[in-house]
Amino acid sequence: MKRREFITLVGGAAAWPLAARAQQQGKIPRIGIIDDAPMWNAFREGLRDLGYLEGQNIAFEYRTADGVPERLAEAATDLVRRPVDIIATYGTPSSIAAKAATTTIPIVMIGVGDVLRTRLVQSFAHPGGNITGYTTLNPEVQPKRLQLFKEIVPALSRVALLWNPDNASTRLLAEEIRPAAATLGMTLTVVPVRRADELDGALTAMMRERPDGLMVTGDALHQLHIGRIINFLATNRLPGLFQQRQNVVAGGLMSYGASLPDLFRRAAGYVHKILQGTRPADLPVEQTTNAIPDSMGFPWV
Repeated sequence: MKRREFITLVGGAAAWPLAARAQQQGKIPRIGIIDDAPMWNAFREGLRDLGYLEGQNIAFEYRTADGVPERLAEAATDLVRRPVDIIATYGTPSSIAAKAATTTIPIVMIGVGDVLRTRLVQSFAHPGGNITGYTTLNPEVQPKRLQLFKEIVPALSRVALLWNPDNASTRLLAEEIRPAAATLGMTLTVVPVRRADELDGALTAMMRERPDGLMVTGDALHQLHIGRIINFLATNRLPGLFQQRQNVVAGGLMSYGASLPDLFRRAAGYVHKILQGTRPADLPVEQTTNAIPDSMGFPWV
C-alpha cells in the first residue's frame, strides 16, 4: 500500500468511528435515545421498514431525563460513554445536550424548532460537524397558529402560552407570538414550566388570569406529560391549541403543525444513511415547509 493511501485510510478511520466500521467488525450498531415515549414508535417502525430488526442487526440504548437540563446532560454523556454509534434526539434541549456531549458520535435530531438561532448547525445545506436531522416549522408560524385559534374560538381575547424557558426554541416562539397577540387585540399570559413537578401548580395559577384558551408547544417535557395537560383543559372546559395532531387525537381541540410521526420516520432514513457510511455533515438539515391543521368540536366552543 502506498504511504498516501495508508495515511488516508488511517486518518479517515480515526476521524469518524461510525457504525459502518462496527458492522464490519461484527458488532450490532447501537442507537441512543433520550426520554423514550410513544412518539418514538414511528422512528422504530421506520427502521424496521429499512430492514433493521432489534436484537438482530440493531440495538437501542435508552436513557431517561424527563426534559430536565441537568439530567439531559447526564443522559447524553452516559450514552457517549456506553458508547453508542448514533444518538437520536427529539427537541432542542436534548439536541443541545447531545451536541455538548460529543463531537464525533453522529447525532440525528428530530423536531427542533430553530436550528440556526440555537446554533445547533451552521446552515441547513451544510450543517457541519456531527449533527443533522429534521426541523419543525420555524417560530414565525406562530402568528398563523394564533389566527387559526381565533377563527375556531371567536371569543378568544385572553390567551395563555405554556412554554419551557429552558428550551431555546420555545423562548424564540414566545418572542414571535407576543406581537401577533397584540395585533389581534389579545392579552397574552405566559405559563413557564421547566419541570414536571411544576406543571399542576402552573396550570392552576394560570386559571386566575381567566384565559379563554391555552396554546401548547411541542416541547419534549410537555409532550411527555401531555395527558395531564389535556385532562386539565377538559376538566376546566378550556380549549387548547397544540402543535401536534396526536394531541388532538388524545382530546385536544385543534392543532397546527408538522406531522411528527412523519418526521420520526424520515429521521430513520438518516440513521440508515449514516450507518451506511454517510457523514452527518453531508446530510442537509431538512426543514418542514408545510403545516397540517386539524381540529375536533367541543360543546363549549
